[in-house]
Amino acid sequence: MKYLSTIILTVLLNNYVMGFELKTEITINATPNKVWKILTEFNKYESWNPFIKTLNGDVNVGEKIAVTMKPPNGKAMTFKPKVLTLTPNKEFSWLGHFLIPGIFDGHHKFTLIDNNNGTTTFIQSEEFHGILIPLLKKKLNGDIRNSFIKMNEQLKRISEL
Repeated sequence: MKYLSTIILTVLLNNYVMGFELKTEITINATPNKVWKILTEFNKYESWNPFIKTLNGDVNVGEKIAVTMKPPNGKAMTFKPKVLTLTPNKEFSWLGHFLIPGIFDGHHKFTLIDNNNGTTTFIQSEEFHGILIPLLKKKLNGDIRNSFIKMNEQLKRISEL
């Protein structure tokens, strides 16, 4: 009976904590250096970014920052994630948690790929994990995915000016 309980618990946990990934990408007719400059001018987000309204704090690996996101038709949410990567012209990522780790965790990542022809492939992705994923999957795949796309389009627009 003990082994059956362990198997059932493992199956249930795997179903509830399994991850979900959102990934969007866009080709921008600008160099990674130009895109990176705009992406990391955090104090200007409010003027162009339709999704991430503010990003404040000491933006260095290992530090916590404050990020306020507002999906369309949604309420603004402020998270305090930890910066995981900050590689100029290549990658910026953070890991945030809702309340405590394991409830709803998000590893958000911006990746810039130099296409060696004056263009940049910009990838915005997030890996979600936690017990709330099954309840939020529809919203993540709808409103949040659309927010990523809108942000990508605005980053492209402003980078190509």
